[in-house]
Amino acid sequence: MAALATLKTMARRLKHEAVTVYFVARDPRTPWLVRLLALATAAYALSPIDLIPDFIPVLGFVDDVLLLPLGIWLVIRLAPAAVISTSRSRANTLLDKPVSRVAMFVIVLVWVVAAVWLGNWLIDR
Repeated sequence: MAALATLKTMARRLKHEAVTVYFVARDPRTPWLVRLLALATAAYALSPIDLIPDFIPVLGFVDDVLLLPLGIWLVIRLAPAAVISTSRSRANTLLDKPVSRVAMFVIVLVWVVAAVWLGNWLIDR
């Protein structure tokens, strides 16, 4: 049980740091080379495509366990402290917003209804 709680805490922290890196990439005070690294790291963290697919035993998770934390660590080490501070507070603000499952359901329902309507309209034409 303690190991699961530790993993959840680490996953939350990794998510927070990935969002922080995203904001570092968007900050104009960040040097351009660090910005490129931050953008690549954030894109990799948020992308559904992995360098090594997760279905490959052991190796599939190496990129998630090693490459992503390494990229985040490098960005945080290379970016100016003021940028990191601002980016962390922006990440806190973003991640502390409440999530509404009802609103998500309504939005998905609207898109499904629109897609069905469009499909029917195209078929009738």
